[in-house]
Amino acid sequence: MTPQHLSAAELKALVRTVPDFPHPGIMFRDITTLIGHHQGMAASVHHLAALAESAGARKIAGMEARGFIFGAAVAVQLGVGFVPVRKPGKLPIATIGIDYALEYGSDRLEMDPTAIEPGQKIVIVDDLIATGGTALASAELLRKAGAVIEHALFVIDLPDLGGAARLREAGITVSALMEFEGD
Repeated sequence: MTPQHLSAAELKALVRTVPDFPHPGIMFRDITTLIGHHQGMAASVHHLAALAESAGARKIAGMEARGFIFGAAVAVQLGVGFVPVRKPGKLPIATIGIDYALEYGSDRLEMDPTAIEPGQKIVIVDDLIATGGTALASAELLRKAGAVIEHALFVIDLPDLGGAARLREAGITVSALMEFEGD
């Protein structure tokens, strides 16, 4: 079986679940086991790239850090550019940024404002959607730079945490390769 033909169930089986991390009662979905499995990684990228191509992606954007892994690989497969959405202070040029709320505090994302042409269709790719805060902030930042953001793709959705629903409320179509309920 070629990597791109691994089923969603086979990909899901490659994700390690770590109970009680980082706190008791949390079932942490560790994607490093999927990334470390050649066929699983290749299949994940293949499936994400097909979704991004169907969405009309002209570039792919990914958030630091695991969004860089999947997003850059998808961009290479599609033959389009990659836009890194960075943590603050990582770019040596003038940036645009956005501050956003976390459960216990706040954070900031930045990007090179010249990385996008006005009206360019960008698809967001990341490893996991939980509460959606980072993905929503990324979409807002990319839109501020002139991008058209209509789609966001994830390897894993944790639907009980509501992030995908929040993105949909912001006018973004959400697709994920797999879901883990109850987390």
